[in-house]
Amino acid sequence: MRTFTLRTREGFVENFGPDLIARMSVEAPRVRLRFVPKPNKESAPLRDGSVDLEIGVVGGATGPEVRMQALYRDRFIGVVRKRHALNKGEITPVRYAAGKHILISRRGLEEGAIDEALKSFGLEREIVTIVESFSAALALARNSDLIASVPERHTGKLRAGIHSFQLPFPLPEITVSLLWHPRLDADPAHRWLRGCVRDVCAQ
Repeated sequence: MRTFTLRTREGFVENFGPDLIARMSVEAPRVRLRFVPKPNKESAPLRDGSVDLEIGVVGGATGPEVRMQALYRDRFIGVVRKRHALNKGEITPVRYAAGKHILISRRGLEEGAIDEALKSFGLEREIVTIVESFSAALALARNSDLIASVPERHTGKLRAGIHSFQLPFPLPEITVSLLWHPRLDADPAHRWLRGCVRDVCAQ
């Protein structure tokens, strides 16, 4: 039995895990996947071998030697509970900014790209809480009048039973990539696993 460790943010397992595990059980029943959380973008776990593959957005903390391949592009959308006022009518920057918001930040930042976009309209939103995870933000939005803004594909299954809408201003898309250490480049089992992840994310 060979165990591969994949480091991801929450949402990846819920959205892509079932298909990936189903493919493993058919093609390689003696392979096991261990999913571990991704609290930051540091590359030390890839370097020291405690992680085989990482899925995420490449950042400044990503080691220069790390291999990477784009998996898919994603965009941020707004999310509110079913009976929220933003379920009806046109969502304008003014209406969006007027609500009470959840900010998602693993580093504890107090504003982000959305706040920069709103400033171009002369607007500012009220952030009433800051959380570290998409699932926490969605749980709050589902059970309150707070607005969460999350990546669309990455949170697909996490958003069941909740209303999603396109943000009323442009934001750059993000690219979610596959990352691994170069020492595993030629490992046949690792190459096969990378191919499986690429195929599942392309569906």
